[in-house]
Amino acid sequence: MAVKGIRGAITVGGNTEEEIKQATIELLSNMLEENSIEIEKISHVIFTLTKDLNAAFPAKFARTELGFTKTAMMCFTELDVPDALEMCLRVLIVLNSEEDFEPKFVYLKGASALRK
Repeated sequence: MAVKGIRGAITVGGNTEEEIKQATIELLSNMLEENSIEIEKISHVIFTLTKDLNAAFPAKFARTELGFTKTAMMCFTELDVPDALEMCLRVLIVLNSEEDFEPKFVYLKGASALRK
């Protein structure tokens, strides 16, 4: 068994609870599907948001909407680097997996510019 990290990011349409909820669900759903992740195998999840997103905790929606009820999760503010992408939600899923598992990173909407 190995521990693997899977990165993802998405830009959020606005600093509202509903926009953060929709972005969180869209990003995590894509990451779960692209990597065939079973939630039970997730060790923990780290969320970061740029300073312009503070209306809600993404972990709340992972728990209430996607069933991450036994997963350790934390939310942080992203480092405020000049000229960095704004309105961005990033996530790192850390899971227990097979040695040969190759993670597929997911970058959606404006965040696709982060990984050309």
